[in-house]
Amino acid sequence: MKNLILLFLASLLLLSFKQAPTEHQKIQVAEPKGIDNIVYKWGQIALKATANDTEKFKPRPTITSRYLALIFVSVFDAWSRYDSKAIPVYLNGVERQELNEQNLKNKEIAISYAAFRTMNEYYFSDKELFANFMKQLGLDPTNETLDPNTPEGIGNLAAKATIEARKGDGSNHYGEEEGSNGEPYFNYVGYEPINSADSNINPNRWQPKYFSDGNGGRFAPSCLTPYWDKVIPITLKSGDQFRPGPPPMIGSKQLELEVKEVIEMQANLTDYQKALVEFMRDGPQSVQQAGHWLKFAQDVSRRDNHTLDQDVKMYFYNQIVAMDSFIASWDSKMFYDYARPYALVHEYYSNQKIKAWGGEGKGMMEIDGSEWRPYSPEIFLCPPFPSYVSGHSTISGGCGEALKLWTGSDEFGSTAELVAGAMTEPDNLGDTITLIFPTFTEAAEMAGTSRVLGGYHIQSDNIAGLELGRNVAKEAWSFYKKHIGE
Repeated sequence: MKNLILLFLASLLLLSFKQAPTEHQKIQVAEPKGIDNIVYKWGQIALKATANDTEKFKPRPTITSRYLALIFVSVFDAWSRYDSKAIPVYLNGVERQELNEQNLKNKEIAISYAAFRTMNEYYFSDKELFANFMKQLGLDPTNETLDPNTPEGIGNLAAKATIEARKGDGSNHYGEEEGSNGEPYFNYVGYEPINSADSNINPNRWQPKYFSDGNGGRFAPSCLTPYWDKVIPITLKSGDQFRPGPPPMIGSKQLELEVKEVIEMQANLTDYQKALVEFMRDGPQSVQQAGHWLKFAQDVSRRDNHTLDQDVKMYFYNQIVAMDSFIASWDSKMFYDYARPYALVHEYYSNQKIKAWGGEGKGMMEIDGSEWRPYSPEIFLCPPFPSYVSGHSTISGGCGEALKLWTGSDEFGSTAELVAGAMTEPDNLGDTITLIFPTFTEAAEMAGTSRVLGGYHIQSDNIAGLELGRNVAKEAWSFYKKHIGE
């Protein structure tokens, strides 16, 4: 009898191992990862829209950083209602969904509607791109329900809450700021540079410079979004929370040496350095700095085979750091209104012969210091806004630190391959170069150094920018941890 009972129990145990997996187990096994998860795919769409925005409206990195951040805030808020701990940023009055509703399908639907609606709002000229992608996902782009008991409604509500919360945030997206006359992104603070493109009255201050219009003429671009320091940050107390001390002024030994360094770096540019300058500058179809670091985040998604939940959280943190880093960078830029090397070299080296890049088709040659220019094409010679601190350095310092904190390691390992000179002097191509980014910290420092190599910044702009960005990332980390419920 005892043997029969033991045999019966053994049979039951064997059957339990052979039973079909539970619904929860099926979801876990089947969950798409890496490039197949829905958040990664929406990240790709966001990058495409950012590149299109650059083509249509010229580079406007401050503006597109806000778009990308708010897209992923709305995605996070929609997802948070299907997570057991997360706290939304802007979505109020929508209850956390019951445990049996917290499944992959509902998350995918809610996230997709949140991304779709915010992209429609900000990248409005690409609505067809977004609608087509929704249809590919089997979702109805015309579904505008606000029912908080459905994933479609939660996604739409998350987008609506984000968009409404950020109206009047100082970005002037709707031309709503006083004195804008309804013109989006109008310079409502009335900033005008002390110097003109033709007259450098105070060489410590920013001077606009002439660009080619591509049709034989020239123009001097006005300062890009000179009011961006007024934009309300997501995670910082204010844009000036970590404002660095002042840059070196004309007459100081430090500035003399830093200007000399810029000249010597350019005169000795290697193919590797040219490729680094061009990669970080990003060239045609640019996604700007926030998009560049979203691309790096996607490298991590692929490398580590991320789930939907992981990418929601990583992109959210990565992009709010980028947005707030831009605000902090612009606070410093507009407060100090500092000169770029383009003008500083002219101030220090006019009437002196120096070795420098002569321009497209000319290569390195001996020129008068008053003719010196950055290693950049005629149609975009130099970023049109003050220099200190470097935006590239600030955003890269911030996002590099963010990825290090988020992954728990500085290890990166991303690579990029490009032909030296292709984006700057296509008639004088160099070697095919492979850039290697071993760590997030080194990737950020390479981005900052590239701006000195390119002649857009002196070293002080870079060093202070990297530190500023890292301070932003550390401050934003507390905000992030709070909103993921830790």
